[in-house]
Amino acid sequence: MAKKKSRFLGGKRIDPTPIDKNTALADLVDESFMAYNAARLREACRLFSGKMLEDDVTIGVTLTGALTPAGLGISAIIPLIKAGFIDWIISTGANLYHDTHFGIGLNLHQGNTLISDVVLREEEVVRIYDIFFDYSVLLDTDSFFRRLIEHDEFQRSMSSAEFHYLCGKYVREREKKLGIKEKSLLGVAYEYGVPIYTSSPGDSSIGMNIAAKELQGGKLVLNPNLDVNETASIVLAAKRGVVHSGKKTKKGGKSAIFILGGGSPKNFALQTEPQIQEVLGIDEKGHDYFLQVTDARPDTGGLSGATPGEAVSWGKVDPDKLPDAVVCYVDSTVALPIITAYALARHEKRKPKRLYDRRGEFMDLLKSEYEKSERR
Repeated sequence: MAKKKSRFLGGKRIDPTPIDKNTALADLVDESFMAYNAARLREACRLFSGKMLEDDVTIGVTLTGALTPAGLGISAIIPLIKAGFIDWIISTGANLYHDTHFGIGLNLHQGNTLISDVVLREEEVVRIYDIFFDYSVLLDTDSFFRRLIEHDEFQRSMSSAEFHYLCGKYVREREKKLGIKEKSLLGVAYEYGVPIYTSSPGDSSIGMNIAAKELQGGKLVLNPNLDVNETASIVLAAKRGVVHSGKKTKKGGKSAIFILGGGSPKNFALQTEPQIQEVLGIDEKGHDYFLQVTDARPDTGGLSGATPGEAVSWGKVDPDKLPDAVVCYVDSTVALPIITAYALARHEKRKPKRLYDRRGEFMDLLKSEYEKSERR
């Protein structure tokens, strides 16, 4: 009698197509990334392009680690924004500061990690692992931001999204004067109406320069309360179908979070759901899609390594959607270009949602639902 086939043997048979000189990257992922972290990267590519890019899904991306100095703003994040594949962003301030180097015509170079840092210091060369640049790059970028925030339109309290939008406008103008085409994430986000938040505004050279200007009487303050509520309102509007349809729908919409690294931006994006549910007392279940690229372990207790299952216990992720959660233990500098190329090959462009322009509308929705809450 033939043995009954186990239900656990229903996965695709491992029999990859041999790689040749004509193999396209998307086909390489589908046919050769069969197991281990390669398989998780394949799952990440398919989750992003197959489900997260549906029209009724609003996609938030978090950026940690030195991604923009490595050119990933230019090579991957900007193409994703232009394709309509990123709707809102939470980034470390450092990524936005280093992004600005490219937008104002400054140069970063590939380097060698074996060079003595004492020698580099003597040569006034700054190092980010194997990225080298002249110390003047920092001074020139500091000067750019200091001159920028002296303008009257910056002399008030605002959300970090509004601050970065205004910065993006000026960076884009500098690019045009220099004949530079779309090298700055800030500039492209401004043009496409993608709001960019920073979860820790003082933790970067941008924040340091804002603090320095305050010593001279500057009135600019980045208000974290606005950031907390605005990001929560974006997620609520996504889940209520407002982002997609322009009005609340019974069917609603979906929220997806694409996490590159971890850290504070990861928590800031995920805490939008506890803000909605726990603090504001609004009926909600959690984000629909969770995709993280990280090198952090879960067993050390750090937020960067916390799993989507753990996030369920906080109300951050919808428990019914855990099958649509992927954690890929790969360096972001490896995974992001591959996911980007795969998505651009496998999915047509989406119309940009221009969430920045609709922040007031989303905040009105958040306030109206909070008015009905018993938590007030």
